[in-house]
Amino acid sequence: MSPPGGPDPRTGVVVITRNRRRELLNTLQRLADLPERPPIVVVDNGSEDGSADAVAASFPGVALLRAPANLGAVGRNLGVDALDTPYVAFCDDDTWWEPGSLSLAADLLDTHPDVASLTARILVEPSLREDPITPELRDSPVPAPPGLPGPALLSILAGASVLRVSAFTAVGGFHERLWLGGEEELLSLDLAAAGWWLCWVERMCVHHAPSRGRDSTGRRRLGIRNTLWTAWLRRPAGAALRRTRAVLASVPADRTSALAVGEALAGLPWVLAQRRPVPRRVEAGLRLLEEPQRDSPARRYVG
Repeated sequence: MSPPGGPDPRTGVVVITRNRRRELLNTLQRLADLPERPPIVVVDNGSEDGSADAVAASFPGVALLRAPANLGAVGRNLGVDALDTPYVAFCDDDTWWEPGSLSLAADLLDTHPDVASLTARILVEPSLREDPITPELRDSPVPAPPGLPGPALLSILAGASVLRVSAFTAVGGFHERLWLGGEEELLSLDLAAAGWWLCWVERMCVHHAPSRGRDSTGRRRLGIRNTLWTAWLRRPAGAALRRTRAVLASVPADRTSALAVGEALAGLPWVLAQRRPVPRRVEAGLRLLEEPQRDSPARRYVG
């Protein structure tokens, strides 16, 4: 345990970015000002706006990895490989950690060796309102033993979570096929299936200043596709079918949704080849989440 309010080398930060130079530089300044002084790795996913050069010039102490192409979430895997810390905090280029949250996360992970991830409360800039997903996390119905640092989850939020590096690497990190958009769910289910706990911690905070440079339509297509793939990769057949029906009933009847379903169907051969349903205890938790997910105002396929 490091002294409160001082440098803390236990948690490194990985930021993935693409073509958001202004937001990225703001985030890096916020991270550089943290009292924990975490080591920071930026993975530039083939930016064309000078992001990588700007990081090299303005933040020479930041480890910069220049990916040859847009690797999506797999860029985080490269960032983790570049760290030598036991814990990693993920950041998007428009999110940053509140002072003290990384030390708190490290203290909790030190104390709870059966916990793989801690997801923070998200405050949306500039009003600092809670992200709409917060009530679902705070009131998660997933059964858990007493003594965990917070409610148990079955999916993390990648831009607002601290993970145990050994657990992350043991399950293979983010899957290259999913690329980006709802990619956390598959990783989370693999962690839970391996016996790890995932928790939400109210006292940890991340700030989110949503970028205007967001392809919401493209992200919706990938989110639908990846949700369907994850269901068939890790849910029993009946549950996967039920989840498929629920997703299809909730999406707009438009070209983007049709493309998403088409891509999901095209990927069925590799999905079925890699299919590995989760244990019954994990599936029991997923069933308890079906109603909250169906009624969630924060889980809408829009854009």
